[in-house]
Formats: sequence, C-alpha cells, structure tokens
Amino acid sequence: MNETTQKNHIARVYCLLAVDLLSIIISYLAAVAIRFNLQDFSNRREMHYTTCLCFLLFCVIYSLVMDWNRSFSKRGYLVEFTRVFKYNVIMSVVVGCFLFLIKQAEFFSRLLFGYFFLINILCTFLLHAAIKVVMGKYFSREQSRTRTLLVVEKEKLAETMQQLKSSLPVYYDISAIAVVDAEEAGTDYDGIPIVADGNNLMKEARQLPLDEVFIRVEEMPKTVIRDMIRDFESMGILCHYSIDIVEWQSRGSSLGTFGNYTVVTYSLYRFDYVGKLVKRLMDIAGGLTGLFITALLTPFVAIAIKLDSKGPVFFSQTRIGKNGRRFKFYKFRSMYADAEERKKELQEKNEIKGLMFKMEDDPRITKVGKFLRKTSIDELPQFYNVLIGDMSLVGTRPPTEDEFKQYSLYYRRRLSMTPGLTGLWQVSGRSNIQDFEQVVKYDLDYIDNWSIALDIKILLKTIVVIFTGRGSK
Repeated sequence: MNETTQKNHIARVYCLLAVDLLSIIISYLAAVAIRFNLQDFSNRREMHYTTCLCFLLFCVIYSLVMDWNRSFSKRGYLVEFTRVFKYNVIMSVVVGCFLFLIKQAEFFSRLLFGYFFLINILCTFLLHAAIKVVMGKYFSREQSRTRTLLVVEKEKLAETMQQLKSSLPVYYDISAIAVVDAEEAGTDYDGIPIVADGNNLMKEARQLPLDEVFIRVEEMPKTVIRDMIRDFESMGILCHYSIDIVEWQSRGSSLGTFGNYTVVTYSLYRFDYVGKLVKRLMDIAGGLTGLFITALLTPFVAIAIKLDSKGPVFFSQTRIGKNGRRFKFYKFRSMYADAEERKKELQEKNEIKGLMFKMEDDPRITKVGKFLRKTSIDELPQFYNVLIGDMSLVGTRPPTEDEFKQYSLYYRRRLSMTPGLTGLWQVSGRSNIQDFEQVVKYDLDYIDNWSIALDIKILLKTIVVIFTGRGSK
C-alpha cells in the first residue's frame, strides 16, 4: 500500500468507525426511549451500560479486523445497505450469544433488542450515505484529487488503463499519459491527454499539475528508467514503478501496490500524516481567525485604497500551488492598476538574481500600498486561500505562472508542499535576499525538515517580523 493510499485508508477506517460507534449510541438510546423511556436507562444503568458496551466493542473489533468498509468509496447505495444489514445481523447474533453466556440475556428486553437492530440499520445506512455525499463533493474539488501521470508502452496502454480504473480509489485522477515508445503526443486515450513520449517526457512533466507518477515499462533500459525515477524524485513527485524491480535503491523506496500492480514507490521524504492532519486543522483555525480580522479591517482599507488610486480594492493573480495546481491568489491592492503591464518596462531594474522580481523603490506601489506592505496588511485576504486549502499558514512561496514556466526539475521540488502565507525565507530576512537560489534553499530546507514544531516556530517569528517591520520591504 503506497503512502497516499495508506493515508486515505487510515482516514476512512477511523472516520467510519467513529460514525458507526455514534450510530450505536443513538440507536440504543432511541430503542430504550421507544420500548420504555429514558428514565429506564437510569433505573437499570448497569444492564444498559453492559449491553451498549458490548455493541461498541463488537463494532471496534469487527471494523478493524474484518475491515468491512474496505470498498466504501466505490460501492453503490444498494450494496451499502446490504453490507450494513449483514454487519448488524452478525453484531446482533454475536452480542446476543455473549449476553447469554454471561447470563445477562434473561434481563434484557427482546423487543428492545429488535428496536435497536432496526434503528441501527437505518441510522448506520443514513450516516454512511451522508458521508458518501460529502466525499463525492470533496473529491470533486481539484485540490482533493491525486493527479497522476501514467508512463507506459503503447502495447500495454489499454490493459493498464482498464486495470487502474477498476482498482484505484476514487480520489485518484489519471490526468495525463506518456507513451514512451510512440509519438502519440497531442492525441488522447479515453478522454485523457497523451502529453509526451520518451524523448520529451521530463520537459512536459515539469509543467504539469502532478502529484504522483505510475511507470509501467519493460522494454526501456534500466539505466534510463533509473534516471527517470531520479528526475521525478528531484521534482518532489511520488513515483511508483511496476516491478520487475529497478536495480537502484533510494532512501525513500518502499514495496507496495498501486491499484492491482505491485510497485516500488520512490520518494525523497516521508511525511507524518497525523502531523499533516494537525497542520490542516491549524490552517482552518488560522484561516477563520484571519478572515474575521480581514472582515473588520476591510472597510477601512478599502476606503484608503480607493481614495489613494483608481482601481479595485482586491488584487487577484493566478499562482502555482502544490504540485503544479493553479489557484487564484488574493491580496489587498498595493500597486497601481496597470502594475502588471509596467513590470515588463522595469524588468531590467530587477534587484534580485533569478526567477523573482524585486525593486527597493518600486514606482508601481501606491502611498497606501507602502503602508499595507510594511505592516503585511495587504496579505490578509490570503487567509481565504488558507481556509479553502489552496495555501497553508506556513509553507513555500507560490510562484507566478511566468516563473513556473522557467522552472528546472530542481526548482519544481519547491511545489511538493502546499505554499504558505509565511515561510522560512520570509522570516530569514527576506528584504536582504538578493538571489532566488537562496529562496529555493530556504524552501527546500523547510520541506526536508518539516514538523509541526517548525511551523509554530515560523509563525511566532512571523509575528515578530510583522510588529518590528524587519524584512517586510
């Protein structure tokens, strides 16, 4: 099982387990209320606690051992109801037998047992159906899907696509194909664009929104495959190679499955998924707090911007997010409305070496804009990007489309993590940085050493930077 599948498997197991436990508690209380009244729960507390605990323990053991929700995301509502019914029948039989063995069955109302059985079937099914609806909406979002490039030989394309479509989880999106032994670029297979062949694969892949790569080739020399995997690794992309195994080991390689195929998965790093969940929860809390502050300040900032210069209050621009995804990036406008057009005229005055633009006294910045930038107020609307998941509170700098078009494979690895409102380079004297290579170094250091503790440290340093004005020019 590869890392992405394992992460979603863990999330599914524990989410559905929590829902099933909740359903048991609701159903049992409802059954008691119908058969007697809730006062009976207090009168015969020990018996009810014992019985309900037996149901809960069975649910935990059955879910973790049998993994009866294994195909949850793919099965339809009729199949779902059948599985829920079967689970409840087995639970009722097992718990009933257990209560008989511990001599508690004679005190237990059989009608109560029947009510619980029927109510729990309905309650569990409805909760599962609700989760399916939520999952469907969640995985329909661009940033929620795992965009995957298939690298394959022409002869194996049809078979491989059929296998992957039938076996991969719903959150996988085979978004592009590279046919290494034929010039098929510019065509498509089953609606999926074929973007490259063996000669221009890395050139095209560098510009794709891409999370993972699945390689299934046999005729290509192993040295070429090895270099291909190494290039994908250098971009920060998770790479699955369908074995026969490449005779080359990476510090991040692991044996697992991709769909129905046995693969070696290569990655430069391993993330702690509990930590990633905590990071996302921090982003949601921070995003909501930041948007509240933004809402309070927006009327005053908007008036100041409008009085100072013509143009909209907000500035939006397409930026490149995690693994090449495009998203709309928002700020309070701090420049004149024609700033993007004037940038070309000022390019020769760029004071930073490499794929960034910076001027100490940029004539495009308005008077109000200088204050907004000095205090970082101009960046407050980005809390919306943080809340919806395009950005994180802490991450790497999101490049513009023009910058991204010039990226090498080495630069591309900056995009293997969600871009941030702040980051290591922002709190390391950003106004003193004169070379884009330094920005890349800080971003890759952050990715390679990421932890929740590091995020908290950067957030605290960011607060110091904002209030002292250090590095915010």
